[in-house]
Amino acid sequence: MNFLRKILAPKATPVKKRVRPALPPPRLMAVDGVPVPVEVRVSARARRLSMRVDAARNIVRISTPPRVPDKDLHLFVGRHRDWLQQRLSAVPDKVTFVPGAIVPILGINHTICHTPTGRRTPQIATLPDGTRELRVGGELEFVPRRVADFLKAEARRLLTARSQEKAARLGARIAGISVRDTRSRWGSCSPDGRLSYCWRLVMAPDPVFDYVVAHEVAHLREMNHSARFWAICASLTDGVAEHRDWLRANGARLHRYGA
Repeated sequence: MNFLRKILAPKATPVKKRVRPALPPPRLMAVDGVPVPVEVRVSARARRLSMRVDAARNIVRISTPPRVPDKDLHLFVGRHRDWLQQRLSAVPDKVTFVPGAIVPILGINHTICHTPTGRRTPQIATLPDGTRELRVGGELEFVPRRVADFLKAEARRLLTARSQEKAARLGARIAGISVRDTRSRWGSCSPDGRLSYCWRLVMAPDPVFDYVVAHEVAHLREMNHSARFWAICASLTDGVAEHRDWLRANGARLHRYGA
């Protein structure tokens, strides 16, 4: 009888999953009176328009719900023009790697000096008064690239050494270390133990640099931000909250170098 019921019972109609329409990719638009591009990002979770200045990329970002016409976006920017001008005026100037420019290395200022007959690989020199120079030889036109290459190599060397030292303290294994020019995060740790950092950390003060390394190495033990994670992080470095706040307040400045 149960067998017959199964045969005669009507088949359940499969429930079709609702497919959400694809959102348009981010796009740039020009707005009268705004000296930098405005990037429009459509978000299904946005309930209202919001705007912020992305100092690292030198753009204004607008987050908008779907199907908001450009006319409304322009009106929104216009209503907040004074606020926007204040924020844009506070964005630090770009610092190119040319002779005379001052570049911090682990928070210590170094003046770029071109010495045409000197070594092409940049060399750090400490003057009698304690000030430091980053001396670069060779052709003038190649100074910016050589400085950038030097800073990236220093970042890799220092990040690798500091990461290995902290991982050894935890008895943890690092599967690999990569150094990139990331904009959205200063560091990351993958589930398989691979660490990744932004090379611009080499320009941050040493305690801030140390905090980021401690943060990512702590993830080798805890892939979360639980109380246990923060306890591990604090065991590897001092002043966690202070240095995290420094990055939030000053991190965008590190992206203004070498532009």
